[in-house]
Amino acid sequence: MASSPPTIFTTTSLFSLIGVTVVGVVAHTASKLLLPKNASAKDRFTFIWLAFDAMIHFSFEGSFLYLSVFGRQVNTSTGPFAEMWREYAAADFRWGNADPGIVSLEILTVLGAGPMCCYILKQLVNNDPARHYWIVVLSTAELYGGWMTFCPEWLTGSPNLVTSNWLYLWVYLVFMNLIWVGIPFWLMYDSYQHIAGAMRLNHGPAKVKGA
Repeated sequence: MASSPPTIFTTTSLFSLIGVTVVGVVAHTASKLLLPKNASAKDRFTFIWLAFDAMIHFSFEGSFLYLSVFGRQVNTSTGPFAEMWREYAAADFRWGNADPGIVSLEILTVLGAGPMCCYILKQLVNNDPARHYWIVVLSTAELYGGWMTFCPEWLTGSPNLVTSNWLYLWVYLVFMNLIWVGIPFWLMYDSYQHIAGAMRLNHGPAKVKGA
């Protein structure tokens, strides 16, 4: 007897959607309150993304980390966050059984990337151009984290990934991870332009040899 397809929108889905929406609203509101009125569209978008990024790291991913250390794992835990992560673990089994590789990356994400986001937010509020260096560091770390999350799976035939179900593949695995690829790439490119432009301006015109 064929198994019935999974329910696309569940109570857990609603809980997760509301949570992400609240985080986005808080990030947007914070940009209105903390950034100067004449802030550029790029800086405002960067602020909103970094605030969103930090809160996702601390709340959603922080809950996963709590549920996955000291002998705990999502699959045997209770509560709304455990339910949310169990739904994601249906697409990537590693998140349900406290895979050491995933937990190691999440330790760096929650305890490293989260605070770094907050530091860059402070620099944005103060209009400190040094933020571009830290944006490159943060974006590199997040891209590396994404690579090390999925590359081992690709090299071994993706034994933990469920790619036969469109919901799990395109929503959970692709969409929910691709935004942490596209936006960091854009931030790195934008910050590179600022850093390279400043360095070239400081260097001045190239001197002709023998002049």
